[in-house]
Amino acid sequence: MTIRVLLVDDEPLLRMAFTMVLDAQADMEPVGEAGDGAEAARLAHQLRPDVVLMDVRMPGTDGIEATRRIVAESPESKVLILTTFDLDEYAFAGLRAGASGFLLKNALPEELLAAIRSVAAGDAVVAPRITRLLLENFAHQLPTGTGGGDDERLARLTTREREVLTEVGRGLSNTEIAAALHLAEATVKTHLNRILVKLELRDRVQAVVFAYETRLVRPA
Repeated sequence: MTIRVLLVDDEPLLRMAFTMVLDAQADMEPVGEAGDGAEAARLAHQLRPDVVLMDVRMPGTDGIEATRRIVAESPESKVLILTTFDLDEYAFAGLRAGASGFLLKNALPEELLAAIRSVAAGDAVVAPRITRLLLENFAHQLPTGTGGGDDERLARLTTREREVLTEVGRGLSNTEIAAALHLAEATVKTHLNRILVKLELRDRVQAVVFAYETRLVRPA
C-alpha cells in the first residue's frame, strides 16, 4: 500500500528536500505541500493523506492549531510533528493536540522514512519514556483535576485495563508492563487495543496524555 504524505513547512527548500526523499520510496507518495497551518488543514481535508508531516513554527496558523483541526476534521490522517528539541513545549503541545508522534528536524532520512511508516501503520513515534518525560516537564500546563480517576470515561475500563493504562502512563513498554503485571506481552497488546477503542483514543501517545490529564498518573 502506498503511503500518501502531505508536507507542511514554511520553507520551500525544506519541502523540496522532503519531496525528493519521499519520491525515491516505492511505498510513499507526496500528495501535496502547504506553507502554513491553515493551508495544511484545508489540504488535509481535501486530499485525505495517510500522514501529515507537520512543522510547528510557521507564520499565521501554526502547526499545533493545524494539528488540532486535522485531528478533528480528518481523523484518518495521522500527524507527525517536526520539532527542534525532543523535550520542548512544542512537542508536548503537539501530542496534546492529537499528533501521533514527533521527530527531530535533524533526523536522518532513514529515520524520517521509518517514522512515517510507523505512523501510517498506527504506531506512535515517540519512545514511551520520552513521552513520560515530556508530560512531567510540562505537567503544569495540564488541566487541574481532582485526581485518582474521577473522569467518567475511566468507568468504561475493567480493573485490569486500568492497571495497564496506569503502566502505559508511567512510560513502560509492553514488555515491561507484561513483567510488572505478570501477563503475556500479547495480552498487554490486547488490553491496550481495547483501552484505545473504549476511550476513543488514536494511539499509545494519546493514552499516556489521557492518563496524565485524568490524574491516573501524576508527575514524579
